[in-house]
Formats: sequence, structure tokens, C-alpha cells
Amino acid sequence: MTSRHEQWTRLRRQLWRPPRAHGEQPRERVVGPLELFYDLVVVVLVAQAAHHFAEHLTWRGLGEFAAVFALVWIAWFNGSLHHELHGHDDARGRSMFLLQILVLVPLGAFIPEAGGARGVAFAVDAGVLFAVLAVLWLLAAQGDSPEFRRPSALFVTGTALCALVLAASAALSADVRVLTWGLLAVAYLVGFAVMVGTATPVQTVALSVTDALTERFGLFIIIVLGETVTGVVNGLAHEPTNALTLAVGLVAVVVGFGAWWTYFDFVGHRQSKPTRASTVQWMLVHLPLTAAVAAMGAAMVGLVEHAHDSRTPAATAWVLCGGVAVVLCTTTVLATSLRAWDPDRDLYRPLARTCVAVALAAVALGAARPAPLLLGLALVVLLGIPWGLAVALRLSREETADL
Repeated sequence: MTSRHEQWTRLRRQLWRPPRAHGEQPRERVVGPLELFYDLVVVVLVAQAAHHFAEHLTWRGLGEFAAVFALVWIAWFNGSLHHELHGHDDARGRSMFLLQILVLVPLGAFIPEAGGARGVAFAVDAGVLFAVLAVLWLLAAQGDSPEFRRPSALFVTGTALCALVLAASAALSADVRVLTWGLLAVAYLVGFAVMVGTATPVQTVALSVTDALTERFGLFIIIVLGETVTGVVNGLAHEPTNALTLAVGLVAVVVGFGAWWTYFDFVGHRQSKPTRASTVQWMLVHLPLTAAVAAMGAAMVGLVEHAHDSRTPAATAWVLCGGVAVVLCTTTVLATSLRAWDPDRDLYRPLARTCVAVALAAVALGAARPAPLLLGLALVVLLGIPWGLAVALRLSREETADL
């Protein structure tokens, strides 16, 4: 009986381990299939927001998309960071992911009408999601050493406040509710930046960007980039198939591919500097980058549907070209946070200037609003300029090294 009891105790400890303490996370680990599954669930919510935005390319639609997307991204970021710092791949860790997924599923159903009829349901469900995350941070904080009590308390307090504000927003009118969500997202991001910016050296090491986080953010970008293809497919599905419509759709896919190429050729899967400012910059700049990619996918629906128009609709042109501009600019900002920024200054400095210039050209293209096919082809050319420059600079460096 004693031996059987000891066996059960060992098994229970293996399956239901306590949260890992701050500073004990492995610096090198592979992102697991459970995390990928969780990311796919979150991207379903992103797709819901993008699909709604595709049908409402207005200032109001943009505001709703920005507020809802920011809350979804922050929830993903919060849960991902908790697992990176404290999670194990055991029964407990899987159960916590499952609990979040069970809350996320109905949240996704509420997103298309979050700014209207289902805004109350979205607010309550989002409040429950952040309450679950707050409990997870609270449980992890119980095993913290003294030097990590402050960041743990801030994580718990900030996440719990998000839950309370979201739940309370259910009592507000629709317009005020969406505005409250946006302000809450801004407040959370500012609070996170302040927390990391005032961290001690020991805390900074624990909160720095690990290889797993680098991989996780990159994989999330890849999955969201799939929304550009979804946008094209949805556009083609609702229009008669002909040469022009198909050509516009395929060119739009190349534009999405160009966004992937830009991110992963310049910043993806590269380590950030081990400083507080670079950590904040690297993490938070991924929010507008990811939102821009999702918005591009929403605009591609309209681009395909208006393939035969003499000029691209204003809203479609501005969202698509603006999204490309944001992708280029945020990629440049991310590049400045990389360890390679200073050693490879001869490569990154010209690339940064070029990306900004191309972003301005993309905005001008959106204002000009040429026909959808011409607009798509022009964006492909613009996105190819930084890549062509990067290839030329690398070839020049190799020739110089050979000499």
C-alpha cells in the first residue's frame, strides 16, 4: 500500500506540477503543439474581427476592429507570457490552456457584433477570460522569491483590473463601450512598458525575449498572414470567375507574400537586444504589425470584389496600402531592437530608410486609387524594393569580403 501510494504521489507530481517560479524558465526550448493549437484558436478570433472589418470599411468599423483586435492580442500575449514564464507541458498546463480555449470560443462568436447587439456578451466573456488569466498569475505568484514579487503583483493587478473594466463596460452604451475597450488596451500596454522599463537587472533577465517567444511571435504572424489568403478566397468566392478577377486575386496573394517576406527576411527569428527598452519595443510593436496584416486581409476582399472597377474604392485602397505602410514601418522599428542592428548597420540602416520611403509611396498609392489590378501590381513592386536592396547589399558585402 505504501509503495502504491508513493507511486501515485510521484505520478500526481509529474502530471500536476506547481507553476514554474520566475527566472527558472528554460532559455532554449521548442514551442510545443499545445501552444500552436492555442494560437490557432486565437487566430480564429482574429479572423472574425477581420471578416467583420471587411464588411464595414468605415471609420467606425476601423475603430471597432482596432479595439477588439487589441483586446484579443493582449489576451494572447498575456497568456503566452504566463506559459513562457511559469508553464509546464503537463496535465495542469494543458487544463489551463483548455480553460482559456473554452472561454475564447464563445468570445469569437460575439466578435462580429461586438460593437452592437452582442457587445454586452463580448464584454462579459472578455472579462471572464482576463479573470482566468489573473487567477493564473496569482497562483504563479505564490511561489515567487522576494525579487520577483513586484512584477508578479503588477501582472495580477493589471490583469484583474482589465477583467473588472471589461465586465463593467457591459453597462455602457455601445459607442462608449468600444471607446472604453480601446483606452483599456492602451492603458494595459503602457502599464506593461512601465513595468519592464523599471525592472531590476534580475527581473529584466527573466522578462527578456527568449528563443521560444521569438518563435512564438513569428508563428503567430504566419498564421495571421493566412488571413490575406482567406480574404482573397472569400472575394473570389463571391464574384464570377474570369481572367481579371482571378488576376487581381492572385496579385493580392503576392502582396500578402511580400508582407511575409519583409518580416522574416529582416526581423523574424532574430534575437532582440537584452535591454529593457528593446524588450518592450520588440514585444509591443508586434501588435500594430499583426493588426496591419489582418487589416490587409480584410481589404483584399473588397479589392477582388471590385476587380472590374476603373478605380479601387477609397476605403479598400486606404486600408490595403495603409496596412502595407504599417508593416514596413513596424518592421523597421523592430529591426532597431535587434542585436544585429549595430553589427550589421551597413545593411540595416539603408534598409530602414528604404522601408520608410516605400511606406510613404504606398500611402501615396492609396490616395491615387488606381484600378485594383494596377494597385496590386504596384504594391508588389514596392514591397520588392527593400528586398532587392537587401540582396544587393549582401552581394556587395560578399564581394568586398572576397577582395
